[in-house]
Amino acid sequence: MAPLIEPRVLKGFRDFLPAAEIERRQLTEIIEASFRSFGFVPIDTPALEYAEILLGKGGGETEKQVYRFRDHGDRDVALRFDLTVPFARFMAEHRSELPLPFKRYHIAKVWRGENTQRGRYREFTQCDFDIVGSESAGSDFEILLMMRETLRAIGVGDVTIRLNHRSVFNRFLRRLGIEDKSVEILRTVDKLAKIGKESTLSQLSELISSENANDVLNYIQPKTNYKETLAAITEAAGGPGPDTERLEALYQFMEDAGIADVFVLDPSITRGLDYYTGVVYETFLNDLPDIGSVCSGGRYDNLAALYSKEQLPGVGASIGLDRLIAALEALDRREKRFSFAEIAIACTDENLAGKYQALAGQFRRAGVPCEVFTEAKKLVQQYALAEKKGARWVIVCPADACTKEPLRFTLRELATRQDTEGLCVEDVIRIVKG
Repeated sequence: MAPLIEPRVLKGFRDFLPAAEIERRQLTEIIEASFRSFGFVPIDTPALEYAEILLGKGGGETEKQVYRFRDHGDRDVALRFDLTVPFARFMAEHRSELPLPFKRYHIAKVWRGENTQRGRYREFTQCDFDIVGSESAGSDFEILLMMRETLRAIGVGDVTIRLNHRSVFNRFLRRLGIEDKSVEILRTVDKLAKIGKESTLSQLSELISSENANDVLNYIQPKTNYKETLAAITEAAGGPGPDTERLEALYQFMEDAGIADVFVLDPSITRGLDYYTGVVYETFLNDLPDIGSVCSGGRYDNLAALYSKEQLPGVGASIGLDRLIAALEALDRREKRFSFAEIAIACTDENLAGKYQALAGQFRRAGVPCEVFTEAKKLVQQYALAEKKGARWVIVCPADACTKEPLRFTLRELATRQDTEGLCVEDVIRIVKG
């Protein structure tokens, strides 16, 4: 007999048992409902793309993390590391078929060969939402508002959304004469929350002079409020410009919508990826800030130019589903019941499977999820199985009752062990819907 293969999964990859997967699906449904409420529509793209499609603009750390190989046709291919770059290719390829501005969402798995930690894996799910074909401040604000409203719908508690503008930072670096180091500086500054001021200053000093490093560190410190911070970075960048005017307009929108207290202008928010060109943002849970950003994004006006001569301005954000679930677990705000079935129909005679399914169909059509058990085990075993699956009720319909009209049966409430006899379908629907 051949030796058995040890069942195992790669580091950073996971199986999901029903309870965990149902929780993920429930969260996804909430997120999708929020996206759709803003008029966004779903798309999908292949998990595997030509490597040049994915790496044409990512570069740096991204290229080190991508899963890349040659396929059976000797093509240089890679697994997508995010959903934004494939979306840029998608827009270039399907532009003539889509109305602009185009508002999409995409919820799917991506892959990065990075170090694993709490809420961070090598295979994970992103929930992206973008507006393409609009340069307006209103589009930037709608993405910010969607970030807030979607997280509110999930029930994560109070959040703080920190935003900045890459162009203001670049103008500041230009004044210091160190714009040629902008990519390295941006990526170093992006680590501030993780490594602290001293380590950030040390790393900056390896790139630029100590004086300039101190200037950069001072620049990225937020002031008392949004307006004071905006005034400070405007002066540091050499005066007003379209970028600071955009930040000013966004603040006015926030005040008009009555939600300005949720947002912080934070010059240290830079986002590490190269394709961001304008406003960038990250979202932190006030009750669990150490877990990092659970929703991030920004404006990427030039990304589609890699694949098309037509410039397609875009802005969007992404919710990291796995990090969000880790946060909900830490905050003890996860859904405790994991069944899609409210009712289980016990099997007292395996020859009545058709009758049981017909009965279950009446509940399903009324919007009450219902599972049919198919093996005629002892009732106590079927009650235990229903509880383990998370059902709240069990219907018992003996063989003689299932063949009579009108159909009457017994309903057991599992939590109380209470049986109610002689009920019809309408009675049960009324009780279950409460």
